[in-house]
Amino acid sequence: MTTITRFAPSPTGRLHVGNIRTALHNWMVAQKNGGKFMLRIDDTDPERSKEEYVEAIRADLAWLGLHPDGEERQSQRLAYYEAAFDRLVEAGRLYRCYETAQELDLKRKVLLGRGKPPIYDRAGLDLTDADHAAKEAEGIRPHWRFKLDHAEMIDWNDGVRGPQKFDPAMLSDPVVRREDGSWLYMLPSAVDDIEMGITDVLRGEDHVSNTAVQVQMFRALQAADDDDCTIASACPHFAHEALLVGKEGKLSKRLGSLGCDAFRERDIEPQAIIALLARLGTSQPVEPIADMQVLLDTFALESFSRAPAKFDDAELDRINTALVHQMEYEQVKHRLPEGMGEEAWHAVRPNLETVSGAHDYWKIVTGPIDLPDFSEDDRAYLKLAAETLAWGDNPWGDLTGALKQETGRNGKALFLPLRQALTGQHSGPDMGELLPVLGEDTARRRLERAAG
Repeated sequence: MTTITRFAPSPTGRLHVGNIRTALHNWMVAQKNGGKFMLRIDDTDPERSKEEYVEAIRADLAWLGLHPDGEERQSQRLAYYEAAFDRLVEAGRLYRCYETAQELDLKRKVLLGRGKPPIYDRAGLDLTDADHAAKEAEGIRPHWRFKLDHAEMIDWNDGVRGPQKFDPAMLSDPVVRREDGSWLYMLPSAVDDIEMGITDVLRGEDHVSNTAVQVQMFRALQAADDDDCTIASACPHFAHEALLVGKEGKLSKRLGSLGCDAFRERDIEPQAIIALLARLGTSQPVEPIADMQVLLDTFALESFSRAPAKFDDAELDRINTALVHQMEYEQVKHRLPEGMGEEAWHAVRPNLETVSGAHDYWKIVTGPIDLPDFSEDDRAYLKLAAETLAWGDNPWGDLTGALKQETGRNGKALFLPLRQALTGQHSGPDMGELLPVLGEDTARRRLERAAG
């Protein structure tokens, strides 16, 4: 069977780092198994869903290199949900309820006060035809719940958490449709996973109880069409990964707002995000790996930890810097300042944290630069340097070698005044690589200017 995974965001906001991690891991499951990665836009909430967010989701996935093999939108699949709804009503697996949010909240508080789990009491099942008619006469519309089968224990072998087992009697029958006819997450998601042929669902551990309910939904939906179905044929393979937390070890609201826009503003490379999130929360070491195939070859759900995965900006910066140091000129030339060639890129690359940092170093090359106040002795030294400068295959080595022999200077006294005169900086790129980029004429003029 072809592996088919899906990423199913709601277009009610921008993707954040937790969403990105989920999308990446589903993409990796598909890629590793030669399968398909589907994007499903869960836009059944017309009040909160916005087209600008749909476009942003597509753009962010493309920027990260996570290209879906197909896209579906729930707003265009309502007929599927209606058909499934009718079948489940006929099969007796959906029932009408009328409690208000306040009434349900009161019931929960009473149960908690008695030390009992706050599970829905199934009062809707006790309503008669006359009760329903009376509600309808009053203009009160029902919401609908899925009736869990208490006789059927729920279990599955989770790809991350291992064997899972739930007693359905300890779960509330979930609401699947609101009074206004709109859908909640549970039923449309299960309908889509069946109809789209989804084989693997990898999501956060906050969905574990949802999965327990959906296992029975899958069976009920399949049973409505095929009395001989089994849970194995009805359900995808489920895996639930630990959620991301901040470096302080607590759930961070900031992670909910940290997305691709924020990464782009910091000039973080997409591959740095991929390299970090691919292994964050696993037993694999987080390393600056530019080759996606290496990450795929070492990706395994068995390596995922049950402990929360800690996201640290400093670690992302470290990965990003290391990847920038690996980048060749052809990869970045369209992002470099005009006139900056391969020689200049290789000169400044070891000193960069981001590609955009090359612009600052190019300003050193093109000038003008600000000079420090040199001592009289250093000015005389720089005058000698301007006279000694000769251009060959190794102008920096030739210059410093001649000056060392002529003046007896070495170490900081030999090198620092020259760097300051040529770049206006106390530190920076290797001068052996940078001096040829400056060129003989510029170098001589700067030495003469510093000498006064």
